[in-house]
Amino acid sequence: MSFPLVLSGVLMFVYIPGMSNGFYAAYAFVTYILWGTLYSTVNIPYGSMASVITDDPIERTSLSTFRTMGAMLASLIINAIGPLIIFVDNKANSDGFFMAAVIFGILSLACYMACYKLSTERIAIPENTGVKPNLGRTLKSLMKNKPLMAILGASLIFMMSTMLIGAVNVYLFKDYFRNTAALSIIGIIQTVTVFIAIPLVKPLVAKFGKKEVTATGMILAASMYVLLFFFPDLSTGQFIVGSAIGMFGYAFFNSLIWAFVTDVVDYHELITGLREDGTVYSFYSFARKVGQALAGGIGGFAITAIGYNASLEVQSADTLDGIYALATIVPGTIYLLIFFILVFLYPLNKKRMKQLSNNLAAKRKNGL
Repeated sequence: MSFPLVLSGVLMFVYIPGMSNGFYAAYAFVTYILWGTLYSTVNIPYGSMASVITDDPIERTSLSTFRTMGAMLASLIINAIGPLIIFVDNKANSDGFFMAAVIFGILSLACYMACYKLSTERIAIPENTGVKPNLGRTLKSLMKNKPLMAILGASLIFMMSTMLIGAVNVYLFKDYFRNTAALSIIGIIQTVTVFIAIPLVKPLVAKFGKKEVTATGMILAASMYVLLFFFPDLSTGQFIVGSAIGMFGYAFFNSLIWAFVTDVVDYHELITGLREDGTVYSFYSFARKVGQALAGGIGGFAITAIGYNASLEVQSADTLDGIYALATIVPGTIYLLIFFILVFLYPLNKKRMKQLSNNLAAKRKNGL
């Protein structure tokens, strides 16, 4: 499905001259929905493939961290090269957008083909000849899958926090610190913290477990952001250093989230006797998309709630305090909530994952 996906990505940016605004709006809706649908046909099997590449929890950790690293590298390339292609004389150019779509389409197709050729599905699951798959029964079992519900809840809350921070940081550095140049610095630092965390993930998980490492990272992030809240007079540089420590803490969750999903797939097989990698992953992916859509305006609502007035050159003291609170105590509280979800609601610690792997191996060996 990578071929039609790439084609639809190019079609989104095809300009047809001489048409009405209504046509352009309809064309944008149709091509974007087509692209989003085709994206799911590639992304869901790609994401669920990790659970059949290996059943080793530590190797799955590597797959998750490399996936995160690949996404970060791609973002760096797009952010660096994209503007050079799409802007002409400091203005967005339709031909530039089309050229960017073609170039990145060719690159993505090359990556998809490399992924296909270089990946091996090592876990051979016997074809199910007993219980026939049933969507209603599957959805019911998914709702009873405690690890899935816990990690989905944590993931949705984390995503909302990330979107909130991204929106609020613009106002934090523009109005509170009055230093917009720091916005690019904080973006770079966020990427750097992920790359610092990535080499540490596998050895730490091997020793302590995914749940344990991620929970520790979240309590570090929560503590740092709460601490920042109580020091509102920090300089821009001091705030960036403090937030960088918090970013380093939550980078472990960001790197390991996809490894959690593969473990949840195994748990689903254990409790149902059915191997439904794609279904479990698509349920998780769909729930994340719905959550992302609902959380899309969270930053704007929050800024409005604290009384931000875009017509003012200088915001009131109460509004500035509200901006600082949104950037510190709110994410700190959210990260603390995720910590509690991982510790008290997510049951698959290192010991239980090892037992789960052994039980599944025994069942498969006996053809159960």
